Amino acid sequence: MEAPAAPHNPAESSHPPEEGAERSVAGVSTKITVNSPEQMGELGRRLAKLLRAGDLVMLTGELGAGKTTMTRGLGEGLGVRGAVTSPTFVIARVHPSLGDGPPLVHVDAYRLGGGLDEMEDLDLDVSLSDSVVVVEWGEGKVEELTDERLHVLIHRAVGDTTDEVRHVTLTGVGERWAAADLDVLSA
Repeated sequence: MEAPAAPHNPAESSHPPEEGAERSVAGVSTKITVNSPEQMGELGRRLAKLLRAGDLVMLTGELGAGKTTMTRGLGEGLGVRGAVTSPTFVIARVHPSLGDGPPLVHVDAYRLGGGLDEMEDLDLDVSLSDSVVVVEWGEGKVEELTDERLHVLIHRAVGDTTDEVRHVTLTGVGERWAAADLDVLSA
């Protein structure tokens, strides 16, 4: 089994969150280096422990960056039904909880041109406030859903490369995330 994802800057991981994480008006931002798809899934499982109903997670990254792999880990961590796969052609999938937790709504906004209006047109069979909503390619499209969200930026080398290394920056926006300890994700 591979080691868990390491902090982007190992020297920062020994500091309390006030020193190790970057504080900003948006809340807390932390950076993590992920070395394999398995570690990306594990990061998703750890992130699931911080999420609750009503949370919006926006995933941004190049094609193949690991957005769906992270969401698959989130689904496992949340204990939802169904295989989490890319919703590119259906735009959204709802994964009901197998326990007491919230359902996972997984949206691929790549083909959506607008924001909230098109999200509402998806006619999801669950209330967004009762679910954890993960939106791939949502930047500039779904921010108006809530003032509180977690933005996950996944950067990978592009071009002709087999490099599996990803640099993940998680930034909390709004009061919900202002005091969140995102550094626990680097553990």
